[in-house]
Amino acid sequence: MTGLSRHEIEILYMASLSPSGHNTQPWGIRIIAPYTWIITSDEQRWLPAVDPEQRETLLSIGAFIENVAVAAKYYGYELSLTILAKTSKDRDIGQVTLKKTNNPDPDPLLMNRIKRRRVVRKGYMAMEVGEKDVAYITNKDFARMHYFPPHSRQGRYLREGTIEATRQQTYRSSAQEELANWIRWSDDDALRFRDGLTPEGMEINGFAGWYVRNFYNREDVLTKAFREATVRNVVQQVSTHGGWLIITSDASAVGDLLETGRLFERMFLRSREKMIAVHPMTQILEEPQWQNMIATALGLSGRVQFILRIGYLETYPDPITLRRPVNWFVRRA
Repeated sequence: MTGLSRHEIEILYMASLSPSGHNTQPWGIRIIAPYTWIITSDEQRWLPAVDPEQRETLLSIGAFIENVAVAAKYYGYELSLTILAKTSKDRDIGQVTLKKTNNPDPDPLLMNRIKRRRVVRKGYMAMEVGEKDVAYITNKDFARMHYFPPHSRQGRYLREGTIEATRQQTYRSSAQEELANWIRWSDDDALRFRDGLTPEGMEINGFAGWYVRNFYNREDVLTKAFREATVRNVVQQVSTHGGWLIITSDASAVGDLLETGRLFERMFLRSREKMIAVHPMTQILEEPQWQNMIATALGLSGRVQFILRIGYLETYPDPITLRRPVNWFVRRA
């Protein structure tokens, strides 16, 4: 596979399990030398309707970099990153070099955290997330990660704002068409593309899942009925959960966004151990009416980069790993 070693293939596969908006998987790898790569941003996988400045793209690539670092540590390598991009729309994001160390950490927990991470949308318990559990998943980084209970002033603002922003986005044609392009309704399309949103990933299961897999297509996403159902689902989601976790950064330069994406992934990888589900709800940050006022409304300094609905689960569902094979996103220089 393009001259990669077994360890490089394993590390890149684990990195590819990172989250991304609509599961577009916007990263690429250009091999410079053994264990030296350029991480690239794939313009064909951008979401210009909801992410015109590629802010979310860089956050996703930051999560990818964090998974590289975790998997590399497992195999006994240390990651060195040099940021190359000057703007969010540059294609070459950074150069990664993995250096062999004498201290591998073959703890299976490292890999299991990545393999078992998943977004959960349903089944949240109506119980506030405990202070100790918030401290655990955030690693006590309260300067950049901020928890708000569901019935706090901020929690109510986020609930109502998310509903209204969802309503606006759902009826914004460019955003809805973009979503339609990334839903893989049929099993054949899921296997063909190995990216995007599937019925299982959207937690449409049972008879409903069978029905949409066999009878839904892109045009159904653009109907009034689908848009109304989307808003109803969000109303239901934000009515029962354990609180909101907001992640901020000091600025929004390339380095800030990559580091914030890495911070997000570190938190996400710890959440399952506490039976805490994480559901990114980015609608407010994607609609102009809301994005410039959110930090002030929440009483936060810095710039809000993630809005996460979190909560306890009685049972944690298995991960859904629809991912492109490594050789689909790797090429030689």
